[in-house]
Amino acid sequence: MNSATTRLVTPAEARVDLGAVRHNIGVLAGHAEGAEMMAIVKSDGYGHGAAAIAGACLEAGASRLGTALLSEALTLREAGVTAPILAWLITPGEPLDKAALREIELSAAAPWAIDEIAAAARRTGRPVRVHLKVDTGMSRGGASATDWPSLVKQALAVQAEGAIEIAGIWSHLACADTPEHPANKLQLVAFDEALAVADELGVSSGVIRHIANSAATVTFPQARYDMVRPGLATYGLSPVPERGDFGLRPAMTLVARLANVKRVPAGSGISYGHLYVTDRETTLGLVPLGYADGIMRSGTNRVEVLAAGKRRRVAGRVCMDQFVIDLGDDSADAGDEVILFGPGDRGEPKCQDWADSLGTITYEIVTRIGSRVPRVHSAGVDSVGR
Repeated sequence: MNSATTRLVTPAEARVDLGAVRHNIGVLAGHAEGAEMMAIVKSDGYGHGAAAIAGACLEAGASRLGTALLSEALTLREAGVTAPILAWLITPGEPLDKAALREIELSAAAPWAIDEIAAAARRTGRPVRVHLKVDTGMSRGGASATDWPSLVKQALAVQAEGAIEIAGIWSHLACADTPEHPANKLQLVAFDEALAVADELGVSSGVIRHIANSAATVTFPQARYDMVRPGLATYGLSPVPERGDFGLRPAMTLVARLANVKRVPAGSGISYGHLYVTDRETTLGLVPLGYADGIMRSGTNRVEVLAAGKRRRVAGRVCMDQFVIDLGDDSADAGDEVILFGPGDRGEPKCQDWADSLGTITYEIVTRIGSRVPRVHSAGVDSVGR
């Protein structure tokens, strides 16, 4: 069933075009110029539905997947995904036996992580592939330059016992979305130095070297190494908006049905606090989405939606479950569709428009869409206009 032409039977839904995802992977592969691709599907595929997104990415040429949490990786395994998956954000005491048994690759940046991964491998009799993370200047995850040699030595010793396999060496860029930032080149220098240390200590030259996120994939060729890790761009959202869309196609369209339509007189205060007051007799429409669904309260009187053929600004306070729009004298009925954001094909706002209005980034817009909003996936096509 094509969700794009079917009348909603729920108050709202997020329509996800998997053809757009495949198209985006193709665009990114062109930028990667032969580097392997790990599609990042953390946070339930940036709010798009991780299992469906993973399948589309793998069909389009990505060879690996990345998640932040082990639980996310295990959920993909339960969904039948068999491709290599890296989970990089583990904490002490997690059930790493499950990672070993389900062949989840793990990241390690400290001695405790190597110890716990090795212990899980010994208990299960299943060696774990490990990516060693080095901090090259983000000062977040990863071993510092001072601690890096000892981490590598420890990993090599455990590898010699057969408990782990050093599969990769990686880091993360802090300023890739500002391509001209001097930190980018400095981080590559630090990464190269860490790679040289690992090589001198005996790490195989066959390990996968990776540092490039979406922004680096499309703007920073030197950062591609053996593999790139596009996240945001996979979903068609530009990692460097001021440089355009890079040929990417937004995959998500967020829609709702009007829950109520009514005429009100001039001087009517709208929603909590009466932050919007009608200046004439007008028609109001009630949209059944609110901050419990990820529609930020700061969107009050700011963000726009497409309704009754025109863009309409949210009128008054965004509530937990609903917000109001002013339709003027245009005709509308309960049940009519409202598009909050999408690819812009019908004149609706794009996710980037919402991010700009709210002073945030598109990552936050799509990942906040809550579980009350069903994700409806359509096959779509791989290229715009086909």
